[in-house]
Amino acid sequence: MSEASVLFDAPGPRARVRHRVVAAAGALVLLGVLAFVLVRLANPANNQLTAAKWMPFLTPVAWTSYLLPGLAGTLLAAVIAVVLSIVFGLLLGIGRLVPNRWVRWACGAFVEFFRSVPVLMMMLFAYYAGLYGLRISGASLPLFGVVVGLTVYNSCVLAELVRSGVNSLPAGQRESGLAIGLTPMQTLTSILLPQAITAMLPSMLSQLVVILKDSALGTMISYLELLHSGINLATAYANLIPTLIVLAVLYIVINSALTRVAGLVEARLRRGPRAIVTQHVTAGFVPEPAAEPDVPPTIMPPPDGRPGRARPRRPR
Repeated sequence: MSEASVLFDAPGPRARVRHRVVAAAGALVLLGVLAFVLVRLANPANNQLTAAKWMPFLTPVAWTSYLLPGLAGTLLAAVIAVVLSIVFGLLLGIGRLVPNRWVRWACGAFVEFFRSVPVLMMMLFAYYAGLYGLRISGASLPLFGVVVGLTVYNSCVLAELVRSGVNSLPAGQRESGLAIGLTPMQTLTSILLPQAITAMLPSMLSQLVVILKDSALGTMISYLELLHSGINLATAYANLIPTLIVLAVLYIVINSALTRVAGLVEARLRRGPRAIVTQHVTAGFVPEPAAEPDVPPTIMPPPDGRPGRARPRRPR
């Protein structure tokens, strides 16, 4: 009998063989497609994989003038957007859960509206709002558009994660907080929210990786990020395909490192204590155990007439 897992039964010997065959066939198909693409790119008519196309990446100018400044711009926009998205995401998520109906409806309308708008559209709107409304100019204007667009969209996504995480908790968590005298807001912030964040942490961390990748949309508003710098490099050296390959490798390395750090943070938080300390929840009041009740002596005397002893029963 096969061992049962969480979602399905463990595959048997024939199913495992079938899975290996399907995986091998899929790998062969992918390798065939990759070989076909490489052959077409190496064709003298296309002339995209020659050594001359890769030589610019061995010179310091390609890195100091193009790739490294673009990488710095990507990391700057991503870090600012991550911090702001976490802050506003928590505030919007809490706003969707508070007892006040008007605050809950306002936060819900904001989240549902901006979660449905494309990120690029919000970047363009923020760019022109900063240009004509706030009179921002220079290099700060594209950065403003990228950060605002990423922050608005991803804070709405994080707020929805917080709301769904809190609603997925058992109802007894909220009832226990109210039973010990906490207000609904104190119950939310002290009991429900920490558990919801811990439960939804993998989804939140994956969304932070999406922020870094979506910063590449800033090239549409002339923000000097990694993709924009790579396009400038490809224009200068006429090596578009090698440049895109190098950019893809850089994005994979950065996102892999960020995913690794996120995994370490997740593991560290999951190893932490989850029990709620009574002194913190009850504001320092710890109830003492109840004493044994004083039971008065019985009025009726024992059968043998002596107090405290019972007459033994005779065996039959």
